[in-house]
Amino acid sequence: MAAPRAGGIQLQAQSQSLPSPSQFLRLVAQERGIHSMRESVTPGSREKRRTLLQFLTDHFQDVQTLREYWLQKQILKVNQENRHFTAIQNKYGPYVAGALFVLKQGGAVKFQDQEWIRPNERGHFLAELPKFQDVSVEAVDASGCAINYQGMSNLLPLKELRYLSLQRCPYVDDWCLSRLYVLAGSLQELSLAGCPQVSERGLACLHHLQNLRRLDISDLPAVSHPGLTQILVEEMLPHCEVLGADWAQNLKAGPDQQPQNTSSPLSS
Repeated sequence: MAAPRAGGIQLQAQSQSLPSPSQFLRLVAQERGIHSMRESVTPGSREKRRTLLQFLTDHFQDVQTLREYWLQKQILKVNQENRHFTAIQNKYGPYVAGALFVLKQGGAVKFQDQEWIRPNERGHFLAELPKFQDVSVEAVDASGCAINYQGMSNLLPLKELRYLSLQRCPYVDDWCLSRLYVLAGSLQELSLAGCPQVSERGLACLHHLQNLRRLDISDLPAVSHPGLTQILVEEMLPHCEVLGADWAQNLKAGPDQQPQNTSSPLSS
């Protein structure tokens, strides 16, 4: 995993010399726009502070204005987290850039023939990524991550991706699904369970993914007719196992074949 110490920690060189963890961390910091971690505090800074109540009184006239302000703040934060890791991709390739994006979002990645890599509180995974720059990413678990349309640009270069979980991602919408056709040659499993902004229009875009073998579209509140939608998706992807609500199966069964309890969802 690591070469002998010689004045600093270095990763073992393969086809070319790999960066040290400190060099990689500096590049990540530059990508995040962190130019300096030292911030001086002026003596008069405490005097200039205002209480939260004073700030709200000075800048907001009503609750609606306050809500709009915090919404804009949240949008800016999400967009910053979904920026394209251009510098990382140019230096280390699309596999490292895509993996770094997912890990910083709180997800997990699996390189080919490797164990899953998950983030930890100290960010130790950063030092391990450069050695995988020539190893394809075969699985991504981005469950619950704040990935949006812009952030999908970090996943689409993963041309060998076979498994992708986007379940419970609050910003994954129909426009995001319209971009997945780029992965049609490799993607075999896809989970969209619990995505609040995915509707029938987005699911219709999945007709390009003819290599899919398993698709989870359960618990999609924006889908008005989940049972009928599941049947249509199954016809659209005849070689794919489509998971949805139990009662979707009941629509295809005769009256004598329908189970009495139709409220529980299918287990994944």
